Amino acid sequence: MNNSWDLLLKKLGIAKTFYDAMQKQYTVEDEALLKMVNYLGYPLKKIEDSAELLQKIEDKRWQSVLEPIYIVRSNNKTFDVVLKKSDSKMFDLNIATQEGKEIVVQHQTQLTEEKKIGRSIYVKLQVTITSDMEPQYYDLRVNLQGKKYGSVLAITPDKCYLPDVLQQRKLWGYAVQLYSLVSRRNWGIGDFTDLKNFVKICARQGADVIGVNPMNVLQHDFPENASPYSSISRLFLNPIYIDVEEVSGFEEQMLESREEELKQARNSENIDYSTVYNLKIDCLREIFAKWQKNKDGEEYKKFTEFCAEQGSDLDNLAVYQVIYSVYHDKAYRGWRDWPQELQNPNGLAVVKFKNKHKNEVMFFKFLQYIAFEQLKNVYKQIKESGLQIGLYRDLPVGVNKDSEELWSGNDLFIKECGAGAPPDVFFPTGQKWCLGAFNPTSLKNNAYKPYIKILRAAMQGAGALRIDHVMGLMRLYIIPDCGDDGTYIYYNFDEMLGIVALESYLNKCMVVGESIGNVPDGFLAKIEERGIYSLSVLWAERWNGLGDFKQPCDFPQKAFCSVGTHDMAPLKMRWFGYDIETMYNLKMLSDEDRVNQYKGREDERCRLLRALDNSGSWPQDKPRQGDCLYGEGYPNGITEAVEKFVSQSASEVYLAQLEDIFGVEVLQNLPGTDRDKHPNWRRKLPVCLEDLENTEEMRRARAEIKR
Repeated sequence: MNNSWDLLLKKLGIAKTFYDAMQKQYTVEDEALLKMVNYLGYPLKKIEDSAELLQKIEDKRWQSVLEPIYIVRSNNKTFDVVLKKSDSKMFDLNIATQEGKEIVVQHQTQLTEEKKIGRSIYVKLQVTITSDMEPQYYDLRVNLQGKKYGSVLAITPDKCYLPDVLQQRKLWGYAVQLYSLVSRRNWGIGDFTDLKNFVKICARQGADVIGVNPMNVLQHDFPENASPYSSISRLFLNPIYIDVEEVSGFEEQMLESREEELKQARNSENIDYSTVYNLKIDCLREIFAKWQKNKDGEEYKKFTEFCAEQGSDLDNLAVYQVIYSVYHDKAYRGWRDWPQELQNPNGLAVVKFKNKHKNEVMFFKFLQYIAFEQLKNVYKQIKESGLQIGLYRDLPVGVNKDSEELWSGNDLFIKECGAGAPPDVFFPTGQKWCLGAFNPTSLKNNAYKPYIKILRAAMQGAGALRIDHVMGLMRLYIIPDCGDDGTYIYYNFDEMLGIVALESYLNKCMVVGESIGNVPDGFLAKIEERGIYSLSVLWAERWNGLGDFKQPCDFPQKAFCSVGTHDMAPLKMRWFGYDIETMYNLKMLSDEDRVNQYKGREDERCRLLRALDNSGSWPQDKPRQGDCLYGEGYPNGITEAVEKFVSQSASEVYLAQLEDIFGVEVLQNLPGTDRDKHPNWRRKLPVCLEDLENTEEMRRARAEIKR
């Protein structure tokens, strides 16, 4: 029995034991594992029935001629076909592009396995295509006695796309939180026009990369739920980034009765999401009303073409948003508390609702059209300015559980669970993200199409894509909604990597994996072999975890490196340990933890100063004059020294963070907290965009980076 149970868990990719980043081993209780089996969609009442369920799962492959998709490398185009033994020499193989063009290929077959089911004998044939084929998706067909069986054949390149320039020289740029950009013209939050103007600044400074936080659409009715990593759809954009004054039809008089709101939004210390968002939406409604009066106009025609291009995905998003607006104050759990007939996006009730609220549905589509058009203008500016990589976009690891993605594709996700992370060096208590995570089996059964869509949306117009928590391609730490103890669920790592490599190749977009935290042995070598760059941060580049800082020449080469991330304290805050005190005051650290963290930070400061000394990183006009080891001051010149230290590393791309350059002393995001405890995702930069280049801090940081 136990052997069958263990084999079943392995077959389903459920970890019975695992290690956290501190190499502490955890053993998951059988009761929790049994629930996880059911959460994955495999009904099992008791462990004693494991053998029966395992047999059903293993027999399933023998019940289909083809799998839903085959993901193979261009130098090893091999897949299997299951047939009755009597039919094994009577089938025809046809391959066509997804545009319908037939491809003539040479192939060989080899019998690899035989199985008797009932009175029939079935065989598994290994098919190997020997002809050269361009990496892309193909339609695969098996014709057998008048019946046709179909699948997708994904031919993947060995490696992800890599710009030629990175084979010639290093590049650098900035990592920014778009919402945090301050300008004298925006409405209290960074927008697409600010991003376009920041592109011009980068071009003048010689920077080639702009890393931005996810820009995906969030909940319309709850603007304060502002985490860019908890969207309602990873296919579409957040309308809060629209520059309303640039929309055709905007008139200054629209703001005549709203001057106080606008002033409040611009002058607030942190971003006032509700005021900004509602102000923009009110103005955009007025503009849309004007558009509707001129449906024969060129702009409206472009809008309707956009709607047609986006198809059912945009339709689902807009309908979801309208239903949500109607029921948001009546449904505590979101769409799961809607009337039953509205929980099925394909039901007749939803169609009737859509027809009844047609204008409002069109308005939400209009918001996406404007956002897409303005982001296109950013890409156009990048091309005109000659940035070598341009936008470095960010793909979240999961999606808000109360989202359109789960409403329209609930069967694609693991039931009653959310993604998170076990304890690691940076977050010793672990993290419960409560994000929807794809069910590995459902993903494969749908030929990975949902994930492919998300990748394409994130890569659109981008020169590079950061995959948040890239370990999720191999495994995700899944936590039940009703508890805090979870375990790892494994995906088909090779197939996920193949899809990423193929989409990178087709979209000419390089891929970077955020791999900070609990990284499995051999994982980094595996993603590097497929051409995925790693993400390196100064605080993690230490020998044996907490030893001396590595010298710049020892940093990973195939990496995007930076001092920290949006989840880590900016340089000055980290130096003084204000982040430790913040966590302690929020009861995230015990008295003992607090003392240990301060001791660790003191040691870190000492080792950092020694590394800066040994590498000759101090500015010529600001040599080190003291150590300030006990946090009694901030060493003169340390900001430029750290920027130079990291930017001269072996890593091929360096990203400077504006928060480090301008000495910000607050966290952008404190994982494990909501806005009732910490103002996550709300911090504005202390300098206006218009003044950025003229500040001494920016000039000095740029000089050290360029040096």
